[in-house]
Amino acid sequence: MYPSPPLSPPSPPTPQVCVVVIGYNDAAHVADAVRSALAQGPAVREVIAVDDCSTDGSGELLASLAREDPRVKPIRRAANSGGCGTPRNDGIEATTSAYVMFLDSDDILPPSAVDALLKAAARHDAEVVTGLCVRRELPSGRETPWQPMLYKQPLLIARPELRARLVHDTLCVNKLYRADFLRRHALRFPEGRFTYEDFVFTARVLAAGPRIALITDPVYVWNVRRTAAKLSISLDRSGIDNWQARLEAHRQSVEILREARSTTGTGGKRLARAARAKFIDHSLRMYARELTARSPEYRREWWTATRAYLATFDTGDLDAAPAPGRVIARVILASPEPRDLTRLQEVAARPARLSPPYALSPDGSTPIWSPDLPQVTLEHLLVRPIRLLPLAVDAELRPRAHRSRLTLRLHELYGRVADAGPTTVDVELVPRNREGPVLRRTAAFDPADTEDRETWLTEAVLDLGSLGGGVWDLRLRLHFGDGTARETTARAVAGPGLLRRTALPSRRGLLLAQPYATQAGNLAVRLAPGLRGLAGVVRRRLARWVGGGGR
Repeated sequence: MYPSPPLSPPSPPTPQVCVVVIGYNDAAHVADAVRSALAQGPAVREVIAVDDCSTDGSGELLASLAREDPRVKPIRRAANSGGCGTPRNDGIEATTSAYVMFLDSDDILPPSAVDALLKAAARHDAEVVTGLCVRRELPSGRETPWQPMLYKQPLLIARPELRARLVHDTLCVNKLYRADFLRRHALRFPEGRFTYEDFVFTARVLAAGPRIALITDPVYVWNVRRTAAKLSISLDRSGIDNWQARLEAHRQSVEILREARSTTGTGGKRLARAARAKFIDHSLRMYARELTARSPEYRREWWTATRAYLATFDTGDLDAAPAPGRVIARVILASPEPRDLTRLQEVAARPARLSPPYALSPDGSTPIWSPDLPQVTLEHLLVRPIRLLPLAVDAELRPRAHRSRLTLRLHELYGRVADAGPTTVDVELVPRNREGPVLRRTAAFDPADTEDRETWLTEAVLDLGSLGGGVWDLRLRLHFGDGTARETTARAVAGPGLLRRTALPSRRGLLLAQPYATQAGNLAVRLAPGLRGLAGVVRRRLARWVGGGGR
């Protein structure tokens, strides 16, 4: 027997990927972005870092990184472009690699992202490979997958129209593109000061009909910094200009998709319809949730612009959208002026909630939005599975030592709740930063408590003193006699306990508890441990007592 020859070490991957990093006045983060690209290993042939004429030293920092690693190739623009599209186009023009991907200066690539994308591109001969993007809230570190339904399993898609849900992922950064595919179809981003440029670029890519591979690996970390001095474009929605830019980007995207190449002749229309349905379910709901926090002038302008854009949708576009967004769209189309904003906010929430009053058509046969808008019908509520119904639960939390009492009131919804027969509710207080234990209780609905069969009442006793500091959100899971269940939130009811701070004994001393309503109207509770929190409350109450003459 002869000894086996020593195993040869595996050959390193061929350097063939270019990572285009773009940034403007982001010296605090751009080095981390570039290093995350370099750390992908030898498959990364070059990191083209485009500085959009920064004034904070970003250019010098990139030059220093280039001296450390020759794969870094800085490009400094002579004038600021005003957007993200132009610097990305600069990167596309400068690359000499076989594949291109994009990275923003305040984000990072997770380990092995490039290898996972490149492996799928080679295995499937794919012109585009797309993977999971993770939104990471900072500083908490809480992570949420972006469009997880798309990335449940690996898939090879021969033509985009065969997977219309692709239009839901409008990001350009969680994808690997074959460079010759981009060149062959002259695919570029909108130039200059164009917000939501990735909407249009992604539509152009899909319209070109690439062979697309989907992988389940996390390939991009989208850092969400809500407390930053300057919010990113996607987070800064306070001005009407942001919404108008989103409408224009979406309008262009739909037009591009409608003209998409298709072997069947209907693929482009299918993609365009899916994009409009996604707009209703995502963009419309997201901005509608925020209307109550906006100025009257903003609301009027938003309503007018949205109504005009929705008027370009046909019945099929509306019918293709999930019910909550579809109802919001029809209310906007039916009313020339902003109305029912709080109720729309609740319908726009996830999960959706429809609060009373519940109206019927004049003949009593069809649920409607309101007597003033009878044309907005809600007949889907009569057939929709109860696990998807927008059930309304009111909640009141009264903190007490060791026995804080949570009262829940479930509302009837056109007879559907009575038919299903509510039995119990699982109550959870979940830490918003996802650190710490989850407080769980189960309470039973007592049919005897319901006099008019319009509401079901129950109470749960919670030991808030067992929890730590921070914000805790209320989550409910309603159980029914027919074996079904519905996960939902609860609307905070104004009462003596809301916004009142109460000192409770806890395992670590004193704990201040304050129930409050979130922006969406949901019940949550702030908990502040220690004497420092108590001292702050005492100071504020003393100041009010002195300022109010002791009253």
